[in-house]
Amino acid sequence: MFGAILGDIIGSPFEFDRGDKTKHFELFSDGCGFTDDTVMTAAVAEALLAVGNNAEVEVIKGEVCRKMQEWGRKYPDAGYGEHFLDWLYEENPKPYGSYGNGSAMRVSAAGWLYASLERTREVSAAAAAVTHNHQEGIKGAEAVASCIYLARNGMGKEEIKKFAAREFSYNLSRTLEQIRPAYYHVESCQETVPEAIIAFLEGVNFEDAVRNAVSLGGDTDTLAAITGSIAEAFFGIPEHLKQECRNRIDHNLRQVLEAFEVKVHGRKEKSE
Repeated sequence: MFGAILGDIIGSPFEFDRGDKTKHFELFSDGCGFTDDTVMTAAVAEALLAVGNNAEVEVIKGEVCRKMQEWGRKYPDAGYGEHFLDWLYEENPKPYGSYGNGSAMRVSAAGWLYASLERTREVSAAAAAVTHNHQEGIKGAEAVASCIYLARNGMGKEEIKKFAAREFSYNLSRTLEQIRPAYYHVESCQETVPEAIIAFLEGVNFEDAVRNAVSLGGDTDTLAAITGSIAEAFFGIPEHLKQECRNRIDHNLRQVLEAFEVKVHGRKEKSE
């Protein structure tokens, strides 16, 4: 979870092309803060922890839906899209065919919790489908969770790249230099998830990967959240960045982060 949240926080000041597409920027500024990416990451994580590792798909969907509405209403000004905001307040919420990158930015917990790639994909698809039941929305979530799963299990970058390209038909042969000049603010999975994966692939450590994502411009908080979630599993995160993360989220979010770290790593994270 640290990776997705840090990416969101670091990328937040540059969304809507407010930066100049460079990697050389102040990592944490006064304009940094968590957004809907962090809130929904916490919601999905809490839901998956609550149902346990062996829950049926419909149980997972029900709890993810409930937690997303609960957390979304708790943070109504986090920056949700119009359709998602309507969904948050529906009494009987239904998926609305979205292929936006919201499914991919909130899914990182699914990449850490399960013992098999098949289960990881099943759960990530379920977590996406409560809103993003378009095949591209589901594919984006599966791709991100799968990359996290492979990275935390020791697979190399080239293997991860080949897997994602093969399984999800993503063009990962491009470089950031090729993408950057014409890239703009777009929020579809098919135009952000591959770019976020490439930002990870070109990174030399966690911070560098996140800087790569932000340097593309566009939907920088979500790009960096996706890149950060994969980069955490591959590189790990230095303690000083983890502490910065703790300092920039509130008590509710820290509680979920702590519970998740205990579940995944068997250790209690430091508090404030």
